Amino acid sequence: MIISLPNTSTSQISKTLLQAQENYSLATGRVLTLIVVAREEDDVDTLLDVVRDASHEHPSRVLFLVSGSKKRETSMDAEAILAADAGASEIVVLRLYGELTEQLASVVTPLLLPDTPIVAWWPTTAPSHPSEHPIGKIAQRRITNARYSVSGNALLRLSNGYTPGDSDMIWSRITPWRGIVASAIDRHPHEEIEAAEILGPADNPSVDIAAGWLAERLKINVQRKSFAPGEEDKKTLFSIRSVVLHRASGPVIVRVKDEQTMCLELPNQPDSLVATNIRTDAECLAEELRHLDPDVAYERALKGLAHVH
Repeated sequence: MIISLPNTSTSQISKTLLQAQENYSLATGRVLTLIVVAREEDDVDTLLDVVRDASHEHPSRVLFLVSGSKKRETSMDAEAILAADAGASEIVVLRLYGELTEQLASVVTPLLLPDTPIVAWWPTTAPSHPSEHPIGKIAQRRITNARYSVSGNALLRLSNGYTPGDSDMIWSRITPWRGIVASAIDRHPHEEIEAAEILGPADNPSVDIAAGWLAERLKINVQRKSFAPGEEDKKTLFSIRSVVLHRASGPVIVRVKDEQTMCLELPNQPDSLVATNIRTDAECLAEELRHLDPDVAYERALKGLAHVH
């Protein structure tokens, strides 16, 4: 069910949501308020699909802020997306123009669910310091997505602008890979890792944060090797092509075999194959929403970047 509210106000939106709950017996058990901060030029339909998929695990009230032209007359158009069209959540898309594009916190405040955590998500372009953004100031968790904003040094911006409660989807994108590497390190003969090398596309910050994680956890320097893949290669293969962990008895290697398989190589043992895949934005967002406390492991991985060369 989609209810269009052209040239509306937050009071009218609140009234519409309440009437829909009463008239259509819609569920009201929302666990958090998710505020999505987007721009008019973003692919809003695709982002809505991501939110719908993630909402099945985290029923939420989603306030989707889409900032349009500041030069237009100040106004707000809205759509209330409810029931089956919203997955397990209720979604309000707010298209803002004129002065309202500079008053995001004032717009969403009347629509926040009482006594629930607030999470902010910037699916494309994000501020350098998310915690200082008007929406970031009212959120307990702030999620960015450097994969879509890699101009300049994305990792440096994330590190310099970090405040507890921040996270980026480049981190959740490599969670299964981190599990594979941790399992490889835990295997016999349990020797100390002396050095490490990691290989991946030059423009993919997930490779860099993975290197920072290794450097911090193993207390070693990590060599980051890069290459420039073709467009099709980027789409079908996992970003971290290989990692080599040097031990006295020989190297431990975790490498990409094909689109759905990792190969684990250990000295004097047969190779092991592990099923894997490239995570979607919906899977990454769902993981980020599972924990609302500061992500200490992510913070440490950012600090480990100082030992990546």
